[in-house]
Amino acid sequence: MTVLNNLTSLIRKARDGSSASAPKGKLLNIEALGPSTRSTLPVRARSEEEEVHHALFEAGLYLARQDAWATLGARIREADAARALTPGGVPEAEILAEGARADAVTAAGRAVTAGDELGAASIMNDMQLVLEETPQDHGVAYVVAMAHVDIGWAWRGEGWRQDIPAAHRAAFFRHFRSAADLIDPYDPFELDSPMLASVRCALLAAETQPRSRASDDYEDLIDLAPGVSKFMRALGNHMLPRWFGSYERLDHEARRTMERTTDVWGKGGYAWTYFDALNVDNEAFALLDADLFCAGLKDILDRCGDQHVVNTFAAFTGSALEPDGVNREARDRIADCFDWIVTEHLREIHPRIWYAAKGVWASRLEDPDRLAKGRQRATAALDRHARGLPPVTAPRRPDA
Repeated sequence: MTVLNNLTSLIRKARDGSSASAPKGKLLNIEALGPSTRSTLPVRARSEEEEVHHALFEAGLYLARQDAWATLGARIREADAARALTPGGVPEAEILAEGARADAVTAAGRAVTAGDELGAASIMNDMQLVLEETPQDHGVAYVVAMAHVDIGWAWRGEGWRQDIPAAHRAAFFRHFRSAADLIDPYDPFELDSPMLASVRCALLAAETQPRSRASDDYEDLIDLAPGVSKFMRALGNHMLPRWFGSYERLDHEARRTMERTTDVWGKGGYAWTYFDALNVDNEAFALLDADLFCAGLKDILDRCGDQHVVNTFAAFTGSALEPDGVNREARDRIADCFDWIVTEHLREIHPRIWYAAKGVWASRLEDPDRLAKGRQRATAALDRHARGLPPVTAPRRPDA
């Protein structure tokens, strides 16, 4: 268990802010940019969030490879019950489970690419055998259910429904049904388990009438874990017309979520619910209350000053807003937030976030050229800020 102990130690150090766990990174000297930014901001090749995420993933992978499913299930259940989060707010249980199913999902993904349905099914049949070793363990059931979800999406792909081959679509539904069968025996509220509720939200994509269930399923999930921003962001994305909602429903759910999470986030629930929707759909600005959104950003950073979150908001306000589109007044108002985010909160640069230009973390990014591009985007935005110039709007594609 030496490897697992080392990983646990790394997680603990990172969470405590230990200097031993914080990567030194390269230093970006912005002394010459002007008196408003007379400081040296470190560029973190790997942030605290990334170190903790990596350690949790490796711990899940290690335990699965050792066939230590009882230990793994217990650890996932404990993290879920404790609402344990990474510094950037991602549930630890989710990352442990991602690592635990990584080998199976990778192998099945190769079979999917080759069109080998029997091969993919065989891999999952082998994985489901672990359920016999750990009966009534909803931590292990969660791992296997999410493996089915991942493989189901591998079969479906991201294309329009009419463009998906019938056999692939059928495989997608089979895997999602298998995931539902595994999770249905467990009640998320009786077990006090947000991760089980999150599976139900993930399965909406295979429902025949998802629009009627989406709001209720996400309400259950967020009520179980109001401190998890990822769930609110997922709600907003799924309220877009391309999924299960409309722009009117998006705004309605953002306000409802804000009201239900005021004690945790202030007005932040409104901003969290809108955030991913604004990143992926230019029309989502249509009904946005910019003042409420900006107040939400402030309330979030007053409660969660982790630099991963700060960089996410800085990258969005400083380089990611599209130059054209509906509600330009709201876009300008949001871009103005870059000033106080940088001045009051930004202490280091995370190039993976800036590279994507949409505030989305490219978590597995190791390409030096792309990391350099992320660093350049951040420094360019800071340079404009120091010179009193407005932020530059970003291209749609990260490689543009």
